[in-house]
Amino acid sequence: MYPNYVFLNRGNHEDKSINLFYGYQHEVHMKYNDEDVYESFHELFKFLPLGHILNEEVLVIHGRLFSEEGVTLYELKQINRFIDVPSEGLMNEILWSDPFDGNGTQPSDRGAGVYYGQDVTEKFLKENNLKLLIRSHEARDEGYSIEHGGKYITVFSAPNYCDQAGNKEALVKFDKGVLDHPYFIKFNASPHPIIDD
Repeated sequence: MYPNYVFLNRGNHEDKSINLFYGYQHEVHMKYNDEDVYESFHELFKFLPLGHILNEEVLVIHGRLFSEEGVTLYELKQINRFIDVPSEGLMNEILWSDPFDGNGTQPSDRGAGVYYGQDVTEKFLKENNLKLLIRSHEARDEGYSIEHGGKYITVFSAPNYCDQAGNKEALVKFDKGVLDHPYFIKFNASPHPIIDD
């Protein structure tokens, strides 16, 4: 409905192995009772971009930054996204990495991606002439957080994650042409719809 305003990114859950583990495949089978529908969703996920750049100033991705230094936006555009998520490399890290309060990078407890500090965020933004990074991938109590000296925002759109986190969901909005003053809209979880068998 809004092709110039709504853009979807691929996340780490838009992958076949994660869909099996976290119940998406089961949900699709319950609702549609058709393996072809599930396979169509899986193929569709491969076409989702790994990120977007807003007004040449803000990078929006799912996970975060990388174990290697000097990664450029050009390199990110060259990633072959039309595959299942690999177990290592830039595509894996853009979908699985998370920030931490220290500096540098270190292996992630998730077994995929890395943890990265504020220095990594600032260096990546400066080297790629960006002002802000927006990512998701981690629940936040209020649905969002502003971290690393205001250089990145986590915004999470799954309220009460896994039916147990109790978190809100949030949307980040910018007034037209003003990317340095984001504001947030928060929502609480709604009850699950009842599915008739």
